Amino acid sequence: MSESSATKTPYFRLSGFYFFYFATLGAFLPYWGLYLKDIAFTPLQIGEVMAVVMGTKIIAPNLWGWLADHSGKRVLIIQVAAMFATLAFSALLFFQGYWWVMLVMVIFSFFWNAALPQFEATTMNHLGEGTHHYSKIRLWGSVGFIVSVAGLAPLFDRFGVQWLPIIVLLLLAGIWLNTLLVKERPGQVAHVEQASLIETLSQPVVIALLVTCFLAQASHGPYYAFFSIYLQDHGYSTSLIGQLWALGVAAEVGVFLLMHRWLPHYGARYLLLAALLITAVRWFLIAAWVDSLPVLLFAQLMHAASFGILHASAIHLIHQLFPGRLQGRGQALYSSLSFGLGGAVGIYLSGRVWVAIGPEWIYVMGAVLAAAAFMVAWVYIRQHPVHEA
Repeated sequence: MSESSATKTPYFRLSGFYFFYFATLGAFLPYWGLYLKDIAFTPLQIGEVMAVVMGTKIIAPNLWGWLADHSGKRVLIIQVAAMFATLAFSALLFFQGYWWVMLVMVIFSFFWNAALPQFEATTMNHLGEGTHHYSKIRLWGSVGFIVSVAGLAPLFDRFGVQWLPIIVLLLLAGIWLNTLLVKERPGQVAHVEQASLIETLSQPVVIALLVTCFLAQASHGPYYAFFSIYLQDHGYSTSLIGQLWALGVAAEVGVFLLMHRWLPHYGARYLLLAALLITAVRWFLIAAWVDSLPVLLFAQLMHAASFGILHASAIHLIHQLFPGRLQGRGQALYSSLSFGLGGAVGIYLSGRVWVAIGPEWIYVMGAVLAAAAFMVAWVYIRQHPVHEA
């Protein structure tokens, strides 16, 4: 990062949010399914609960994005959302029934899913012309994920996964406290007349990008909801499962350290295509060779592409395609249609496929979805109309 941009960017305050946010995710994603299984939820119920968490991203980020773009109070919205997400999650300390958990997850995730897309827009605004340095800040989210997932594995092995809700609650409080340190910075408004949201969404490249991201995240559904349970059923310990999750995110950190160089050199389109192809191969390897630890290790290293390269490339394109006052809604659409709708569909189908024809087939399904995303991107994202910084 250049000296001028470094002096303007509150690096550690922005990085701190990503650290706590993804440390929370590091506690939630690998172990929430195991926690629900521990309190006697069935695979179908686990799929439904996890799908609700993803499903609220379909609506919530767009509502919060519209409010942020029109009010200009993006950071205040992030702070309020983080506070109410923490309060809502605390309700899980009192009851554990299926419908209570579902209700709490709906309320919690409505606020939880508001924060990240708006913080992505806030980070991009702080970076100004140096948006390709985004990955240097975002990598601290990956560090937080690793610290959380690797540190909690031996704890759960010794004391049990029933402590998970309290740990997640403490991490959520850390997110909220960190948001209080971040100040508002308005987005840069272009000097030319900007297209409306409808005009932007009518562009073929925008439609293709959103469809690609939807399919790519749907392919991750089996991984986010059932990977830990899948490995546990094949005899892997909680500690090793946590280490495998941490390995994947460690590989992601390496990518984030390099993306500020790769994006200007290779371009977002080619990086996106490479990531999608690697993603399809990764899910096939997990489906076919789950009992081979060397293959699993290799597959987890592919997380560098299936999340790291994929996400950084998509964020870069979204920021360029939704300029100025459209930034909040652009990031919200990306979040809602990919991580929200895509993730919910992928997780829901995974629970159904697991029960109907077997666990390994959910990863075959993931490979097919990733391959479909590759084909959409290859055919329709031919050339990006905006110069790539």
